Order: sequence, then structure tokens, then C-alpha cells
Amino acid sequence: MKQKIRRLVCCCLAAIHILTITVFAEPPAWPSDTGIQAEAGAVIDADSGALLFGQNSIDAAYPPASITKLLTALIVLEHCGLDEVVTFSETAMNSVEADSGNKYNLSAGEQLTVEDCLHLLLLVSTNQSANALAEHVAGSIPGFVDMMNAKAAELGCSSKTHFDNPSGLNGDTQYVTAYDMALIARAAFDNESLLKVSSALSYKINATISYPDGFTIRQEHRLVSTTDPNNQLYYPPAIAGKTGYLLKAGNTLVTYAEKDGRRLISVVLKGSPNPVYFLDGKTLLEFGFDRFQNVSIPDHETRYVTGEESIEIQGTSYLPSDLMIEPGKVITLPRDAGFEDASLSLEPLSGSNPPPNAIAVLRYTYNDRFIGSAFLMTKESPSGVDVDLSISPDNRDSGSAEDDQPGRSWFPHIRLPGTTAIAIAVLSVLGILTASVVFWILYSRKKEARELAARREARRRRLKAHGDEAEFERLLEMRKSREANPQKKNPPPRKREPDPFDEFDDFPL
Repeated sequence: MKQKIRRLVCCCLAAIHILTITVFAEPPAWPSDTGIQAEAGAVIDADSGALLFGQNSIDAAYPPASITKLLTALIVLEHCGLDEVVTFSETAMNSVEADSGNKYNLSAGEQLTVEDCLHLLLLVSTNQSANALAEHVAGSIPGFVDMMNAKAAELGCSSKTHFDNPSGLNGDTQYVTAYDMALIARAAFDNESLLKVSSALSYKINATISYPDGFTIRQEHRLVSTTDPNNQLYYPPAIAGKTGYLLKAGNTLVTYAEKDGRRLISVVLKGSPNPVYFLDGKTLLEFGFDRFQNVSIPDHETRYVTGEESIEIQGTSYLPSDLMIEPGKVITLPRDAGFEDASLSLEPLSGSNPPPNAIAVLRYTYNDRFIGSAFLMTKESPSGVDVDLSISPDNRDSGSAEDDQPGRSWFPHIRLPGTTAIAIAVLSVLGILTASVVFWILYSRKKEARELAARREARRRRLKAHGDEAEFERLLEMRKSREANPQKKNPPPRKREPDPFDEFDDFPL
């Protein structure tokens, strides 16, 4: 019986060991087995802001060429209406390199709408349109360049990124990193008007001096425009983007894609000749869609918004029932990882334009990689109006853009590892298994004692029936004495009947 109990205990301990190893195993590694032929590139999730893959993407800066025009278009749309009229000045026409060309023979004095100019800017990369828009917004090209660099800093771009002009033509200090360009593109494609312009396959320009009847322009981004399924550049998820080329910059490319409810942006810098750089952009997007998933924060996060105990945040106490998590926010994880594999820290509010009822930022990491964030908010705004949970403020940034950058330092207000719940579960299992083992041991001993008493009683009745009850009592006392004094020298053996307790040698008295 003791051997059975030992075996049971060993089995329980082995099961606990296996369970513990399984639960506390390292989370799946971050996928990184992709490569591109360009010198630098990146792919980010447009919803979470997570950098999914980078190749020379953070520390190396390259000339951006015409993908610069995405930032130009974003600033224009933040300050102008589509129907405003833009006049092309002599300065706008001439502030270009001599060999940069003049598509569609635009002339000084042209008057086109902002909408026309944006299509010329993004679909066919007209440099004169970039200059005319810059003057229309800021009054001068240098003034607009100042706005560009201020906007880049606001979006969280590093000091390695700097712009000299609105067109992307060569500049002494015009450089961008792949990751910073992805941040700019994320903000650009969050603008519905810009996305609509950039995704157009063709557009009819109104009358110009050289073309009184107007003319039609067509999309130059081949991942967006290719409709032949047999073409290697056919990629239906690609919705919008921008191309670029300079001898110094090589081929550059930004691509925005949507698939299965997810939005990704890829960036290629110093790319190989056509069509390789397009294939690099496609490779980055396919990698992001195939190897990662998005998980809703409000649907899975229970910390801070459940329970009865009040929570103190930045010196103010809140009841969990009064708090909510910003709707619509997600984290990006490897396909084989779960929400519990993410680590959470509570950060103080930072950046521009947080919701009025925001009190902190929930920031998530995975193996020290930023994977998403959301505002922790009160359910009632400071004005006393209840928040409409059906409205998702996706047009707001979840914290500062700087919060989206890997390798930055963070304010460690509260650290909540994602394995806390798992640890509690394991301890609960250990407690249940331990209690089960103790119960089984006590139950076995009681059962054993009952069986022993029953066998003795049966033996007593058999001896009594044969008139040997006195001998039974004598032998019982002798056995008790012998086991109570194991060191006492036994008397010389004498001829007697077999010990009626021989069959009970495996049981204690």
C-alpha cells in the first residue's frame, strides 16, 4: 500500500512539473525570417503601430525621394479644403532641379483646385504641384518645410529624419529612416481624403493652359494598379501608396494594404531596380499578414476595469466600475501567441490631443517590443457627459507617437507582467493537487485501519469457535509487546501453533 501511495505522489508531482513547464515556457519568438533586397525597409501594423519587421529601419537614414510627398499631402489636407484654388507661381515652377522634368507641361499662372494638385502630387509625382501647394499653405516653400519638420517631430520621428523641400528632390540634409517614414505614412493614410486620392487608379485633371480640355493621369504604383492575376506584381490587398526615385536615393516605395480586417504599411528605401523593389514591398506585407494577428485590448484586458477595490492613478483614486478602455484599440502578436503573453505597463499621459476623459496610457510590449497601446479613461467626461462607447476614437493617437518607437525609455509607473494570471492559475492547480494527495493518503490509512480491524475480528471469531480465544488474546499481547520493544531480546523459540497474525505482517497493529 505504501508503494501505491508513493507512486501516486510521484505521478502528481510529475504532472505538476509538466504543467509548470508548459505554463511558464517562454512566449513564441518574434518572427524575423524574411528578407528584402533593398538596403532598408520596414513593415508596421497601422492599427497598433507595432514594428513587425525592420531592416536597417531605425538607425540608418536614406534620401526619401518622392515618398516625401505623403508628408506634403498630409499637411496640405490638415490646412486646406479640396475645393480651394491653387495658383502656380514662377517660384513654384522653377524651384526644381533642371533635369527633374515638368509633367503635362504645367505653366506659371496655372490655377487648379487642391484636389487636382493632390492627384498630380501622389499619382504621378509632379514636383511643381508640391511647390505650389507649399506656397498655398505656408506662403513660401521654406515656411512649409518648417511645417514638415515640425510635423515629423510631432509624429515621433527621430532626429535622423529631416526634410529640405516638399517634393523629395535632392537636399543636403534630406533624409529619413524606414521606421520614421512608416510613422509618417501611418498618419497620412489615417486621413480619409489622402487615402482616397492615393488609391485612385486614374483621375481627370481640369483644364490647364496646355490642355484646355483637361487630361487623365494614372496610378504609377504598380502594386496598386496591376489588375492581371498572372502578373507577379498583382497584389489585391495593396490599396494605396507612393513611389520615388532619385539617382542618389535609388528606388523608394511606400505601400498601404488591407486584408482580413488588418491594415499594414511597408516602406522600402534604397531599393533595387524595377520590379524588385515592388516585390520587396509585397514581401514585407505578406510577412506581416501571414505571421501576425491583432487582438482587441478592450475585449481581453480586465485589469483596472474589474474588481471592487479602488485604484490610485497619479494621486487620484478611481473605482474600476468607473473606468473603461479606449474602444477599437489592438495589440499585434505573433500568430501562435496569446494576449496573456503581452506585458503591460501603466504610463502617464503624454503626447498631443488625448481624449478629455483619459487618465493614463496602457502600453503593451512583447519581449520588450512595443505592440500597441490604449487610453485608460473614465466613463464620464470632465463635463459630466457619459462617454458613448459605440464611438471609437481611432482618429486619435493612443499616446504620443514617440510611444510607438522601439528602443525608447519609458516611465515605469506600474508594471503588470502578462503572466500574473497564469502564475495564479498554476498556484491554484498546485494547491488543488496537494490537497488531493493529502486527502488520498488520509483516506487510504483510514480504509486500511478498517480492513485490519475487520480481518482481526474475523480471525477472533474463527478462534473463538474452536475454543482458542484465550490463546488469541495471549498472542495478541505478545505481538504488541514485541513491536513496542523491537530491541528486546526474544525468548528461545518453542514449539507452538503458527502465529495467527502472520497473515497481517504487512499491517501495523
